[in-house]
Amino acid sequence: MAAPCGPVVSYRLFLGARVNLAWRQGFWKGAAAELHAGSGSQMLRLRHTTAGTTKKNVAALRRETYTVDFIKKQIEEFNIGKRHLANMMGEDPETFTQEDIDRAIAYLFPSGLFEKRARPIMKHPEEIFPKQRATQWGEDGRPFHFLFYTGKPSYYSLMHDTYGKLLEVEKHHNQLRAKGLFPERPKTKDLIASRWLIKEELEEMLVEKLSEQDYGHFIRLLERLLTLQCDAAEEFVQRFRRSVTIQSKKQLIEPLQYDEQGIAFSRSEGKRKSAKAEAVVYEHGSGRITVNGTDYLLYFPVTQDREQLMFPFHFLDRLGKHDVTCTVSGGGRSGQAGAIRLAMSRALCSFVTEEEVEWMRQAGLLTVDPRVRERKKPGQEGARRKFTWKKR
Repeated sequence: MAAPCGPVVSYRLFLGARVNLAWRQGFWKGAAAELHAGSGSQMLRLRHTTAGTTKKNVAALRRETYTVDFIKKQIEEFNIGKRHLANMMGEDPETFTQEDIDRAIAYLFPSGLFEKRARPIMKHPEEIFPKQRATQWGEDGRPFHFLFYTGKPSYYSLMHDTYGKLLEVEKHHNQLRAKGLFPERPKTKDLIASRWLIKEELEEMLVEKLSEQDYGHFIRLLERLLTLQCDAAEEFVQRFRRSVTIQSKKQLIEPLQYDEQGIAFSRSEGKRKSAKAEAVVYEHGSGRITVNGTDYLLYFPVTQDREQLMFPFHFLDRLGKHDVTCTVSGGGRSGQAGAIRLAMSRALCSFVTEEEVEWMRQAGLLTVDPRVRERKKPGQEGARRKFTWKKR
């Protein structure tokens, strides 16, 4: 009689649990609806605050290593140290420049270390400590900039401003064309004395890491903006260019001389390997070139050597406008041709503008060719050639 007791008890427990569940079902539905309605805004806020912790923005969430107060303290200590250093050197602290500081450090702390970064230095804190990114969001977790979630807000903001400037200049030009006031031949801007910012300099300016593709897009947009002749556009573009020293200004240009008939000429020298040449270029002529009293076509039978001589005139579009008299000694025909070309290029600098001199320098016409024949090595057949290996 005790055997059927287990199934009966379990069945009664099941029925009780079913009734209890049915009784509480309405309660749970109401609680779930209330929880959904009450915590909707909290869930949205939770989603909003956690969205900023994506992989792209982890670097922005890191604690700042160098705070503003830290930099200010370092600047105060730098100014005190500079004043003490100036007093030690007997200089005026108010006019003590960074060059004076470097000279004093090198004098007081002489170092023979080959690596310059290991030598003692004293620089302004802004030059030593890297720039820190400003806080990107407020206390409520909302980002300040609408491009924050791109991962590169400063870069895309700069691209946005640059393209806006481009559209503004194009609109202004279209208005001038409609009124017939736009010049047919706009002035060309000479950029030979400046260069674009390199990728590392642009990254330092924006305090963001850029890819080569991003850097290329920005430079191409600036070049497109520069083609539109506008003063406002040029001022905007100059922010992203740095001046460079023109090497042609360091080039020694021979002064013009005059012969008995009053014809201007320029004399210069050149060398290549063991050959040495001297060239006299006259201001006016028919293109006659003599080498050691012989026409250059007879002196140089190889076409390549003739092209070497004529390249400076061809590059400057001055074929048939100058007479040249050359004297050369030493070396072979190839070395003599290179020496004469260098001498004639240097002499031509007296008859052209500074811009053309810079073009010649960039083309390599004013640079001495340092290549020489490589010496034979011991244990070898030649400079690079080895003896033929024989097994027996």
